[in-house]
Amino acid sequence: MKILEIHLADINSSLPLPYADSGIRAGFPSPAQDYMELAIDLNKEIVKNPSSTFYGRVVGNSMQDEGIEEGDILVIDKSLELLNNDLAVCFVDGDFTVKRVKIEQNAAYLIPSNPSYPIMKVTQDNEFLIWGIVTYTIKKNRRLR
Repeated sequence: MKILEIHLADINSSLPLPYADSGIRAGFPSPAQDYMELAIDLNKEIVKNPSSTFYGRVVGNSMQDEGIEEGDILVIDKSLELLNNDLAVCFVDGDFTVKRVKIEQNAAYLIPSNPSYPIMKVTQDNEFLIWGIVTYTIKKNRRLR
């Protein structure tokens, strides 16, 4: 049985950081903002339901084509109801996995974002639970040197 390392979201601390509110262009460069008046606290920005929000670290590469890679941190909200095509942490037959969930009348399909992995069909014969909905992915972008 695989163990999912889960950490409760602690929003008791505050760490407001300078915030470039006019945006950062991904196209052509624009003049840098010399004065940033606003601040943002990521605890308050990404955790909407503190008592039901957890962090989990990704293990494996089944979601790599969606930009979710091993070592990324998922923000998981257990209070949200699953909507078709949500990214969810699922408990299936004794194991945890993160997949896109497609809902049909008599089955659910857990869809990876890597062609090396098969789509999993889940029926009433499986032990299946939507453990939580992934609301954000936190990733490290700096390459190792």
